[in-house]
Amino acid sequence: MPGTPSPLERFNTAPAQDAERALLACLHSLRWALRMAGHRPYPDPASLLAASDEAAYDLSPEELAQALAAETLPALPEGTYSAAHTALNAAHAAYETKFGHAFVICLDGVPPEETLDRILEDIRSRLANDPDEERVVAAEELRRLARERLTHMLRGAGSRATSHDGAAPGT
Repeated sequence: MPGTPSPLERFNTAPAQDAERALLACLHSLRWALRMAGHRPYPDPASLLAASDEAAYDLSPEELAQALAAETLPALPEGTYSAAHTALNAAHAAYETKFGHAFVICLDGVPPEETLDRILEDIRSRLANDPDEERVVAAEELRRLARERLTHMLRGAGSRATSHDGAAPGT
């Protein structure tokens, strides 16, 4: 519709507090959100995503821990049988016990029917990591989640990036 601002234009011109709140829904790191909001306006989505990556790579261990603490287990597709929920909960409990935070994974591009298998496979695989290795992997998954949630925000459509609480990304 002519005259209707794009999602990027709305983000660029939103009050700082609104932009920060939207950004915190993408990655729960106050410094990341403040940095991203403070560098507006972004000329195009690619610039916004590049800035997101750069800011995410700069998270301190404490900021990474804060962002990880805000994540929860990925939602499973509707109709997933209860034994799958039990297996996922057990794998997640083992992961959380070992690493002290929720398991995070970006499911962008994973077909819904493969979600459970991918999550279980990745949890089991990543349980073999030592804490330092897993911190690097988890940080990369958070960066990818932030990108996907930002992309969702900019296009206003569904995304396969998941917040573990089952909420739509960017909400």
